[in-house]
Amino acid sequence: MGQISLNDLVLFGYQFSPAMVSGLRIVFIAILGWVALAFSRKLISTFRFRVAQSSKDAEKAKRVATLSRVFGYIASVLISLVTGIVILGELGISIAPILGAAGVMGLAIGFGAQSLVKDYFTGFFLLLENQLREGDVVAVGGHAGIVEEVTLRYVQMRDYDGHVHFVPNGCITTVTNMTRGHAHAVVDVGVAYREDIDQALRVMSEVGAELRADPVFAPKILEEMEIVGVNEWANSAIILRCRFKVAPIQQWGVRREYYRRLKYAFDAAGIEIPFPHLTIYAGQSKDGSSPPFNLSQEAGAQPFRDGGTQPGGTR
Repeated sequence: MGQISLNDLVLFGYQFSPAMVSGLRIVFIAILGWVALAFSRKLISTFRFRVAQSSKDAEKAKRVATLSRVFGYIASVLISLVTGIVILGELGISIAPILGAAGVMGLAIGFGAQSLVKDYFTGFFLLLENQLREGDVVAVGGHAGIVEEVTLRYVQMRDYDGHVHFVPNGCITTVTNMTRGHAHAVVDVGVAYREDIDQALRVMSEVGAELRADPVFAPKILEEMEIVGVNEWANSAIILRCRFKVAPIQQWGVRREYYRRLKYAFDAAGIEIPFPHLTIYAGQSKDGSSPPFNLSQEAGAQPFRDGGTQPGGTR
């Protein structure tokens, strides 16, 4: 086995040092890109956390949370793209032909991916104009629920039943935001036609004042309850309307509690809450007389307390 001289080692180093240096550069560039990516994520996360801790404005905190997620996505794409281009240049691959081919391919794909491009453009303006944010209750694309995530591509929301909907931004034409600034809890109450309307309105007003004085609901109700008055003559009831100005997302809870308390108040005041009645018409003969209306009783009908019958026995 022959001996390796010093000249052979020097020659070996000259032959392989450029490749080794290039490889080390590529590794260094990859590590640098990874560090930049981790730093950008940490920076955005820290900024989001500090704003959430220092800001007392919940609306501002939700907007920062939404935008930080999008900025993190954009930063990841840009850093990865720049790192890839630098590594290709280090490998001696010219990016000019790649960019040219990408331009032609992008033009061809653009005609077939117009909806995708529309999604990104619509998502950009949704975020720019602050139309919705994470935590908002909105109705978009035929679905309603709490916004869990907003990206440039889609809006992720969860409805009351727990179903998660992914709505492409390009499908969004109208955004109904139910949590912006304040909300109204609109309450429609039906009373019988024979009842005293003024008395019913007084009871409604008293229950509204009682609800606002409750320490649990006082922070949720922003103003005194507004009595609208008679809103409609329905088939079996007169519809009275009132409404509360409440904090965002509190309208449903306030309305449910008001209905609960109003039922007890109406019962105490003897005010009837009507329900639909069914009138059976047997018809008339030509001389104006009505034929006998025969009722048959099923076997096993049990009597009601008022003398009627119900299934389960014979009267």
